[in-house]
Amino acid sequence: MSDPTAPAREPLLTLRGVKTFYGNIIALKGVDLDVHQGEIVTLIGANGAGKSTLMMTIFGNPRAREGTITFAGRDITQMPTHEIARLNIAQSPEGRRIFGRMTVYENLQVGASLDGGVHFEEDLERVCTIFPRLKERLHQRGGTMSGGEQQMLAIARALMSRPRLLLLDEPSLGLAPLVVKQIFDVIRELNEKDGMTVFLVEQNAYHALKLAHRAYVMVTGTITMSGTGAELLADPQVKAAYLEGGRH
Repeated sequence: MSDPTAPAREPLLTLRGVKTFYGNIIALKGVDLDVHQGEIVTLIGANGAGKSTLMMTIFGNPRAREGTITFAGRDITQMPTHEIARLNIAQSPEGRRIFGRMTVYENLQVGASLDGGVHFEEDLERVCTIFPRLKERLHQRGGTMSGGEQQMLAIARALMSRPRLLLLDEPSLGLAPLVVKQIFDVIRELNEKDGMTVFLVEQNAYHALKLAHRAYVMVTGTITMSGTGAELLADPQVKAAYLEGGRH
């Protein structure tokens, strides 16, 4: 895993002064955030803090009303969602949102369609190595699988587009502790072995902070703290607010 104290590099993803509204209600109140190449960065916060809104704003839905979002040196703030997806950013959204009536194989085909499926067989083999359970379920409908298997499929589908940046929104939500561990082990492995850059939104603060090189805390649409994962894990305020009884 890369050294969080290493010299600063040019960020792969940068948010500056990002404000997002739902009608007249402000959901993000001027967010500044950086994700560097090769990092795992996590955003923690209570339910309703605005974490998922931030993730969706990066993808242009809803669109930031103020501020800028830059990816690989390119301003993507006003870019349509389908164009953002073609820039090698992939998202595994909250609630998984796989295509339940389609088979695992067909879901993975959808993930590969962004680059025309030219590496499909190679990438299929790769995600089946990462998630052996999916190999056993290739011709099963996604909607008939367990929650953990569906989460594996959602991540695998995102990986099929060969992203430079992987956005994961609440990957542990509603899953059994053993499955949560498997999912976090996979995220760590993707980062360590493949150098995958990951931006992770997560309510399970303990697991997320243990995994992350750097982390941010969000409270009602505002970033209130930032630091290395280890620093926030040891911070008394973070412990009191997010880690009491959270080691599961």
